[in-house]
Amino acid sequence: QMQPVDSGGGLVQSGVSLRLSCAASGTIFSVNRMGWYRRARGKQCELIALISSGGTTNYEDSVKGRFTISRDNAKNTVYLQMNSLKPEETAVYYCNVDQVITVKRGVKTYQYDRWGQGTQVTVSS
Repeated sequence: QMQPVDSGGGLVQSGVSLRLSCAASGTIFSVNRMGWYRRARGKQCELIALISSGGTTNYEDSVKGRFTISRDNAKNTVYLQMNSLKPEETAVYYCNVDQVITVKRGVKTYQYDRWGQGTQVTVSS
């Protein structure tokens, strides 16, 4: 099955920027909506941002104006530019692909709700 590969996390100081990337691997025919989520220790997973195949974006209120989600359809990759990071945003960040069509030997396969392995973002105060 298609496994998104997310990367770009790290240890940063409060107020700095970081950019996460997530690539849908394999022979891709098309990718539908992509998004970023995060799970802080002891908390539930929360949605950060979504982007449709056409580029329409939605953000969780606390990140509006600081985070930007974008995608490169030619590379089947979604990005999350995070500015002015805060210590409380320390979490594992996951990308999600809600629908992807892969092609193998001319046969299309629909896959749903595919998650990246997660990338740790730690923001120190």
